[in-house]
Parts: sequence; C-alpha cells; structure tokens
Amino acid sequence: MLKKLALATGALGLVGLAMIEPSLAQESEAAAEAAAETVEAAPAMGVPAESAFVFNTFSFLITGALVMWMAAGFAMLESGLVRTKNTAAICLKNITLYSIAGIMYYLIGYDLMYTDVSGYIGSFSLFYNTSEAELALLGAEEPTEEMVAAVVGNGYAVMSDWFFQMVFVATAASIVSGTLAERIRFWPFMVFIIVLTGLIYPIQGSWTWGGGWLAEMGFSDFAGSTIVHSVGGWAALTGAFIVGARRGKYNKDGSINPMPGANLPLATLGTFILWLGWFGFNGGSQLALGSALDAVAMAGVFVNTNLAAAGGVVAAIIMTQIMFRKIDLTFALNGAIAGLVSITAGPDLTNHFMSIIIGAVGGVLVVLAVPIIDRMKVDDVVGAIPAHLVAGIWGTLAVGIFGGGNLGVQIVGIAAVGAFVLITSAIVWLIIKAIIGLRVSEDDEALGLDRAELGMEAYPEFGQGSQRA
Repeated sequence: MLKKLALATGALGLVGLAMIEPSLAQESEAAAEAAAETVEAAPAMGVPAESAFVFNTFSFLITGALVMWMAAGFAMLESGLVRTKNTAAICLKNITLYSIAGIMYYLIGYDLMYTDVSGYIGSFSLFYNTSEAELALLGAEEPTEEMVAAVVGNGYAVMSDWFFQMVFVATAASIVSGTLAERIRFWPFMVFIIVLTGLIYPIQGSWTWGGGWLAEMGFSDFAGSTIVHSVGGWAALTGAFIVGARRGKYNKDGSINPMPGANLPLATLGTFILWLGWFGFNGGSQLALGSALDAVAMAGVFVNTNLAAAGGVVAAIIMTQIMFRKIDLTFALNGAIAGLVSITAGPDLTNHFMSIIIGAVGGVLVVLAVPIIDRMKVDDVVGAIPAHLVAGIWGTLAVGIFGGGNLGVQIVGIAAVGAFVLITSAIVWLIIKAIIGLRVSEDDEALGLDRAELGMEAYPEFGQGSQRA
C-alpha cells in the first residue's frame, strides 16, 4: 500500500521537484502595490512609514488567523452533516488537509502563484522564505535606520503575506472534503490534496492574483469567489462523478434515499464559525491597513460580507418554505455560505443594499441547485457544490453586473478556471483510481470509516448505535 501510494504521488507531479531551486521571498503583486502605496503615502499624512508597515503586517496576520479558523468551521459543519459512523474520519481529513496545504504552499505553491509569473504560471522554485532584508534586520545586534527602511519599504513583513495566502488554499481543499465524505479512502484523498494545493490551485491563481493573463484582461475576483471557492467546487464535482455516490443513496427508479446528518447543532456552529472567519477572508483581501482609506474600505467590506450572508439565509428560508412547504435548517446553513461566497468576488461595493441582493440570489440558487444535482446522481454530502461552485460563479458574474467589472471578461475567467480545474482534477482522480483506488469497500462503507480506517469511533459511548446510524 505504501509503495503504491508513493508511486501515485510521484506520478502526479512531485518528481518535478528535482528541478527546483531554493528561492527567497518575493512580493505578491497586488499585495505589494496596495501595501507599498500606504507606506509611501504615510509620511504625507503625518503617519510614520514604520507604523503603516506594522498595521499592514498586523492585518495580514490577524485576518489570516480568522481564515485559519474557518478550517474549524468546515470540520464542524461537515461533522454535523455526516452520519455518526464517519465523524472521526471527516475530522481527521480536515486537520490533515489543512496541514498538507500549508506544507505544499510553502514548498512550491506560493512561488508558482506569485513569483515571476510569466502569464500562465510562476516560478518552479523550492521553498518560500523571508527576504534578505528581513533576515539582515533579524540578525543585526544594532539595527540601523537603513536596515529598517529596507524592510519597511516592502509595505509588510514578507511572511505575513505568505501566511494570509496559504490559508486560502486550505479553504479550497476543505470544500472537496465535504462533498466526497463517507466513501472515499483517506490516503488517496490526501494524494489529491497534495496536487490540488501544490499545483492546481496555485497555477490558476497566478492568472489573476499573480498578475497573469486574466489580470491583464481585467478579470476581477476580490477575495476568491472563483479563484478559491469555484476551484474547490469544480474539484469536488469532478471527484463526485468519478468516485460515485454512496451506496443506497439513489434508487434505480431515480428516487432518492435521504441520509441526514447526525448533529445539526454542530453543523450550525460550524456555519457560524465560517461566517466569523469570512470577515478575515474578505476584509483581509483589502491587502492593507496602513491608511484611513484602507480602514474605511475594510469596514465596508465587513458590512457587505455580513449583509450578503444574512440575505442568503433569509432567501433560502423563504425558498424552502415555498418549494417544500417546510423550513429546512440545512438549506438555511448553506444559504449563509452561499451568500458569503457570492459576495466574495466583489465585497468592496459602496452600495451596501446591493450586497443583500447578491447574497439573496446566492441563497436562492443553492435551494434550486440541490435537487438538480441530486437528479444528476451527484452525491454531495454537505451541499458544497451548490454553495461554493454555483454561488461562486454567480458572485463572479455579479462583479460585472453590480460592480466595476467587465461581464464578458468575468465569463472568460469563470470558463478558463473551470475548464482548467475540471480537466486537471479529472486526470488526477483517474490516475489515483487506476493506481491505488479511491473508494472504500462496500463492507467498510457500511461499517463506517471511523472503524474501518481509523479503528475508533467519534461517539464510543453509543456503542453499536454508531454502526446503525
């Protein structure tokens, strides 16, 4: 098994690392421009340049920590929406994928996304480290003004930007986890996460945030409706088709057997954690906090983020009442997430009311998309495809409708990223399937992944009850 696993990992691109050379940190283009501008303008406004540098760095770190907390939100949401016999397994997947995402983004991902982007891809360099100027400052017994100036001129501490960008790639990976829960094996799934976080996500991200060809066209995605959420959604959709549905989910006549989650209070807690983390996700994407302008802009982003989520919840509740004559909590939770995803591409609107509309449309789309996806026999355990992919597409289009983006260019960006992720994900999934397989056995699926793969239960006090869930 371990030999096959190593072979699969190598076949999926890691052998290319032999060609990679170490590199020092270089700036993310958008972040560098935003932060450097605040530092340059600070003295004219009576603010020391070093203070602007500190505030910019603090913004990256604290908002990045909020986004990291979203990993807990995904873990709790997914744990609440799976059956008890798979709870420990989904928790393990979430903490492991977050760890792998961090390592892969450090090893190769950030450089591919931001360093020397040629238009379609960045640098194949191994490791991403603190700049020479910062190392000199850290190693100096008595730092000079010249040393401080060299560091401050960058606009922010180099690794603060790396940290902020890293937690975004972990979010994309988390989306895939929930969709494929309860039937995919642990190690094959992690092989896919290695490729997604180390190669697929950074390459497409370089097209926009790295200053690549989509950025040159004018494609706009403020915090990642397409670059983060749709990417996770496309990868999840492709995996769901290739892995197949859970056994017993769909009948031959097309009818659906509901498989409700075991802990809706836990899923609700997870949603609130995600909502909180989203303030860092969108607010931190202002990429600077060293001026009054940045502070005002970030405040607006926070408000728009909150209003869109609220609009998504209310719209989803109304739609479920109309369509099903009942109010469904799970739709309300995904309505909140859909509202958040929808506003992520353009949360810098100055007309806050439009944020409610954008979020509400996302909430409606989730309710409409779930039965359509079920009719396609795509088994999405937590509803991540409607909430992240469908709402992500809508949010990116909304920038061209309500924001300052060009609608045609927005469509090109959506199509390009979608095609790239669909094709590359399908190749990766199929290679893994051919070499080591993707699904657990029928007996293991019936037993539950907690006992089959982990040899433990999330709720051992329930005894045999967890097997019957």
